[in-house]
Amino acid sequence: MCDTCGCNVTHGNRHLLAPGGKLQKTASGGEAFTVLKNLLSENDHIAAHNREHFDRHQVLAINLMSSPGAGKTALLEATIDALGDRYRLAVIEGDLETENDAQRIRARGIDAVQITTGSACHLDAHMVHDAVHQLDLAQLDILFIENVGNLVCPASFDLGQHRNVTLLSVPEGDDKPAKYPVIFRAADAVAITKVDLLPLLDDFQVQRASGHVRALASSAPLLELSTRRDGGIDSWLAWLDGELAAYRTHCARGATLRPRIQPEGARLHGLAP
Repeated sequence: MCDTCGCNVTHGNRHLLAPGGKLQKTASGGEAFTVLKNLLSENDHIAAHNREHFDRHQVLAINLMSSPGAGKTALLEATIDALGDRYRLAVIEGDLETENDAQRIRARGIDAVQITTGSACHLDAHMVHDAVHQLDLAQLDILFIENVGNLVCPASFDLGQHRNVTLLSVPEGDDKPAKYPVIFRAADAVAITKVDLLPLLDDFQVQRASGHVRALASSAPLLELSTRRDGGIDSWLAWLDGELAAYRTHCARGATLRPRIQPEGARLHGLAP
């Protein structure tokens, strides 16, 4: 996809291709394949650097991915309301334009850094790196990264996060894991959101959605969530508790956690046959 839409080149990494930039020239004089491959290599280098920052301060970084309108920001708002007194939280928001979502988070007293990507349909590690330096990691337990609404590109880019969570909302239909396998295969957890609408949208079957996820050879837990009813995000909160505890155990051993970044994502970016 990105070899045609051009989203490999973002405001975060454009300096690498500018005059004097590290990737201005390639060995053969500038084939597109080499440029794109080098951009992703540089992205992975910065992602590793981001992860080192997080690990130094034992901040669990969670990347939220979904189509637009699946409920990422609403889930973050409900999470802040539920956990704001237990954990120190912050959010990096990714959108093509506006600070709308960041303003919603800040209204709950939480630091939020807005990244406006322009034409880029995903965040990359360079953008996250710049945003991280606007936060005091020493004062955080969990950092949420709300990626741009898109069911394709975000799965292929390591940001330095420790876990990927893919949201699937009931109004979207239960066949999305089958139609967009890469982003669901990349998930460390799948959150089925807006389950309060199931009585109205009875063509969505949770069991069928689960079957599509399991057909991808994914063992990721499926969390059924609703931000509009009491107890609707309890399974999500329990998952966060468990992941933070596991992460701190890894850190105590000098290790880290890595998300399920998908190697097959390279094919979506014109880097493999």
